[in-house]
Amino acid sequence: MNEIFLDTETTGLSVNNRDRIVEIACIETNEFLPTKKVFHKVINPQRDVPEVAFKIHGFSTEFLKNKVTFDKIADEFLDFIKNKKIIIHNASFDLSFLNHELKLIRKNEIKKDNIIDSLEVARNKFPGTSNSLDALCRRFNIDLSRRQKHNALLDCELLREVYINLLDIKEPKLIFSNEIQKINSTGHSNIKKNYCKKIVEPTEEELELHKNFLKKEFKKNYY
Repeated sequence: MNEIFLDTETTGLSVNNRDRIVEIACIETNEFLPTKKVFHKVINPQRDVPEVAFKIHGFSTEFLKNKVTFDKIADEFLDFIKNKKIIIHNASFDLSFLNHELKLIRKNEIKKDNIIDSLEVARNKFPGTSNSLDALCRRFNIDLSRRQKHNALLDCELLREVYINLLDIKEPKLIFSNEIQKINSTGHSNIKKNYCKKIVEPTEEELELHKNFLKKEFKKNYY
């Protein structure tokens, strides 16, 4: 099962105040390596954006008014996340907005079965400390220089790096051991399969050419 790192930006903090989604981003990974499949939409919330929200993400009412509405991208979004493990930081917040939007257009809500809340993982690992995405990036020395405003796509990229560090595994592209870790829904790691790069043995001809090359280099440098 591939993973999805998901984040949203909104007009405010609660659907009870008629707040809506203005941006959705999802990055797909396999064994935490990006597959280069990305879902990213800026959305018309069909309401004004309060000044306090604009200061956070930089999306104004004027900028958003000609963007696509959620109902137009819902099927594409649901298809992108289907049957994948979804990792969200503070999942209850994003899910409340996503499920509210889905309810408005009479579509099934996203179930929590495949959801991992990285905030809960962080709180279990670092109780009593700040576990915001910014705080965790600073803890793990992850570069925050690009994060001038909250941006859902960038936050997905940062969350992937944070989550790998939370699980105490190396960046997947740097793993050269014979075993690779897969992460279950509780955030704990189980070894699921062996991973070994194929070893290509040189041919007799290649060995002979290499031997002759070394002889020439030796004569050139020492005679």
